[in-house]
This record gives sequence, structure tokens and C-alpha cells, in this order.
Amino acid sequence: QVQLVESGGRWVQAGDSLRLSCAASGRTISSLVMGWFRQAPGKEREYVACINRRSSYADYADSVKGRFTISRDNANNSVLLQMNSLKPEDTAVYYCALRIRTGSGSAIYTESYDYDYWGQGTQVTVSS
Repeated sequence: QVQLVESGGRWVQAGDSLRLSCAASGRTISSLVMGWFRQAPGKEREYVACINRRSSYADYADSVKGRFTISRDNANNSVLLQMNSLKPEDTAVYYCALRIRTGSGSAIYTESYDYDYWGQGTQVTVSS
């Protein structure tokens, strides 16, 4: 059974940096598509970032481009989200997602329905 566990979320001030981690068990994720999504109070879940199967390309939502970086930590079977220059509007529960369905090695997926497994989420709160 595949499990994803996010960690690293906490309260920070605007301008601070934070690194989220998503540890996977039950499946090696080093060559699988991984994504990060977030959901703010009263809003729908939204796409944040994705890294493709080959780890040759990472994609970002416009709202985080240039500030967030998705990467893999294969030694720990994890995916990371480095978040810099945080803003109050980044406040949300952050979820990592795993896609096990086959597809192009270079493909990026930005919709929730593209993913097969989800973590429970970690809260990030950015104070102004």
C-alpha cells in the first residue's frame, strides 16, 4: 500500500523560506511523476508544482514561479518543495501527490485527477 506523508509545514513570516518534504512508502517514487497542490480556506485545491518522470523538467503555477522549487530526494524516497519569499497568500494546506499511471516520461500533470495517491497535507501559515 502506497503512503505519502508530508512534513515541514509551520507558521512563518512573510519573506521567510520553508522546505516541505513528502516521504513515500510502499513504492519507489524516483521515476514517477510527483506533484504538489495546496488548498486555502474556502478555496478549491490548486496546482503548485510537478516534476516529470525523468526529473528532466519541473513545472510551476504562475503564482509560485521563481519562488518555489520542486526536487527529488531519492535517497529518502521523497520529494521536496523549497518555498522562498513566502507571502500571506501562500497560506494553505499543502499536499503531495503521486501518479503511478503510465505516460510520457516528459509529461507534466497539473490536474488533481491526474494523480493516484495523496498525502494527508501539512499546514503552512504565512503571517504578514
